[in-house]
Amino acid sequence: MAVSASIGSFRVGDGEKPLLIAGPCVIESETAALSIAEHIARLPIVREFNFIFKASYAKDNRSSGESFRGPGIDAGLRTLQNIRARVGCPILSDVHDVSEVNDAAATLDVLQIPAFLSRQSSLIEAAAATKKPINIKKGQFLAPDDMGNVVNKARAAGARELLLTERGTSFGYHDLVVDFRGFARMRATGCPVIFDATHSLQRPGGLGSASGGEPALAAMMASAAAAVPVDGFFIETHPDPSKAKSDAASMLPLDQLPALLERVVRVLGAVRAR
Repeated sequence: MAVSASIGSFRVGDGEKPLLIAGPCVIESETAALSIAEHIARLPIVREFNFIFKASYAKDNRSSGESFRGPGIDAGLRTLQNIRARVGCPILSDVHDVSEVNDAAATLDVLQIPAFLSRQSSLIEAAAATKKPINIKKGQFLAPDDMGNVVNKARAAGARELLLTERGTSFGYHDLVVDFRGFARMRATGCPVIFDATHSLQRPGGLGSASGGEPALAAMMASAAAAVPVDGFFIETHPDPSKAKSDAASMLPLDQLPALLERVVRVLGAVRAR
């Protein structure tokens, strides 16, 4: 089965440049988000990818009720719109509720369905009805094959351009594991598959009031996914993760992003040369 999707001028899938979805977990301020987007876009290695900037305008899935949740939809969408205008890249953010979808779709290039909401029928149907490209993150509680039902649901509601993102599967308490067989099983839906190299190394709730993580292993995991290969990579990154207001323990330090991407490109080149 051909595997392909369109996002604006980008094609994702068979024989195309790998997609790079990257940015901080949440918008902390417009200045900070813009600085990260500009930094990523200027990296020479990013020319080997089709780059989409990602940052959440709100984080609804928080370990603690006291956790930072972002600027909210109105201010967040204005920030993302300004970043697209300044940097010239497509923009992506999460939608959490049907009430958000139309406003988000009026601004965003890609709507993202968070992993914990990947079976939420009304949300998926509302996103599909906008005809915007959708990135659906596989729930930590789902088998890869289960995403076939999710894809069918979205397509029945009108979605045509779909991405599926693997972000690990629950493995006991406070841990995740990636089943690399799942990439092929999800690609059998005809949707390009993206690997989330940072959330896959998260330890949900592992710090008590926040999630832990092992970002030092992100380059290894991304390289393994490139050898499958996958169609793109999702990487949350921050100039100083220790000071980040969300996912501080799992985001990749921004200065380590070039080395990770260079390693991924070498692996992809070797696979495609075979």
